[in-house]
Amino acid sequence: MKVVIVGCGRIGAAVAGVLSPRHDVAVVDWNPGSFGRLRPNFEGETVIGNGIDSDTLHEAGVAHADIVLALTDGDNRNLMTAQVARQMGAKDVLARVYDPERAQIFADLGVTTFSPTVIGAQRLFDLTLGDREGA
Repeated sequence: MKVVIVGCGRIGAAVAGVLSPRHDVAVVDWNPGSFGRLRPNFEGETVIGNGIDSDTLHEAGVAHADIVLALTDGDNRNLMTAQVARQMGAKDVLARVYDPERAQIFADLGVTTFSPTVIGAQRLFDLTLGDREGA
């Protein structure tokens, strides 16, 4: 499977490390120092550039990607990356979106999203009140 990860922060680097031994992985980040977060045994490709730039995405192989994961720290960048990647031929795209309202708007536009804010809030609810609510 061809995977392109845009954003080499903690999450992007962790996902790349798990996937690279078994899949063709390319990681894109504008800051070359970010690639230092990758595991020493990372077997994929690194591409320095802006994740919303079509030349950068082309270099990363987005046109042939089975999935593009937009994992930067910016909601708008992730949406733009997802839209450009889809237009370039990526089979599937997923964007991390912190703002729950934006996540829903992007989802309504057909972009698969996940929101750490929503997931974290639900987990906290489950840990603190979930069992008590049913009692």
